[in-house]
Amino acid sequence: MTTLTLGRLQGLGRALFPGVLACAVVAAAATFLSEHYGAPVMLFALLLGMAMNFLSADGPCAEGMGFTGREVLRIGVALLGLRITIDQVTALGWFPPLLVVGTVAATIIVSVIAARLAGFKGLFGLLTGGATAICGASAALALAAAMPNHPLKERATLFTVIGVSTLLTVAKIAYPMIVRALDLDPMQAGVFLGGTIHDVAQVVGAG
Repeated sequence: MTTLTLGRLQGLGRALFPGVLACAVVAAAATFLSEHYGAPVMLFALLLGMAMNFLSADGPCAEGMGFTGREVLRIGVALLGLRITIDQVTALGWFPPLLVVGTVAATIIVSVIAARLAGFKGLFGLLTGGATAICGASAALALAAAMPNHPLKERATLFTVIGVSTLLTVAKIAYPMIVRALDLDPMQAGVFLGGTIHDVAQVVGAG
């Protein structure tokens, strides 16, 4: 590695470090609050992020926070998927994976159509549908990072994150009651909760 390349990497590290550190502090604080108060970690991350949003507008943290929102977020979403092993999927049989694929596709398609019928752009339907169908706020942030820039993108992302977090809280409380009312066995309850609640941690909590 040449001295010039090493110097560039050091300069890039110095530029990114303040923003990455700020995001790490938000993540650690959100995790702590979630563990102690029982609410979704993404909801606390959203609220803390809103309070610290001014740091991303200008100043030493702007570049690092932008890098975290684009690159680190995508890596984090990919790592979430790696927690599910092939053995775990095959042990369930063919029906649950097909159910997941079918409901994810149907939810996104219906959301895009509904958004257009309501006068919104199809990308807004993709954002809300993807967040609802896949993994809630994490999916919303990942999809928003991959979408083209738009003046209303941040507002749409904020609306989506708040909406799916609210629905998630309601589902976590109400769906176990439905399971008990229908007297579902553990396998049926797992399929129902896993197929309807869009956050892995909250599915475990509801179960």
